Amino acid sequence: MADSDDASRTPRAPRVPVAILIHYRYESVQEFVAEYTDDISMSGVFIRSDKPRPIGSMIYLQMTLHDGSKLIEGFGRVARVGVGSRGQFGMGVQFLRFDDESKALIEILVETRLSK
Repeated sequence: MADSDDASRTPRAPRVPVAILIHYRYESVQEFVAEYTDDISMSGVFIRSDKPRPIGSMIYLQMTLHDGSKLIEGFGRVARVGVGSRGQFGMGVQFLRFDDESKALIEILVETRLSK
């Protein structure tokens, strides 16, 4: 018999390893917190953190790509807290509201990493 947690999970989008500095802010903090990503997919990102936000927390995300010229930004919700695919502790954040340009940049990033 399957574990009830396993039965309720939906298939995840392909994730690719990527270490990008990400800045995020949540309702109780005026300044941005800076952490590194562990992996990313079209549906979300895993952020390494010693102090992850509680599940359900809404956060505002900003990621700058390697050359610093493009900014991916939008809102996400903490979907899980624990160990990520690369063994780091942190939080999985589901993307909720991103503009079309940010979605396109995420897609390019994921597809480029998947093709390597």
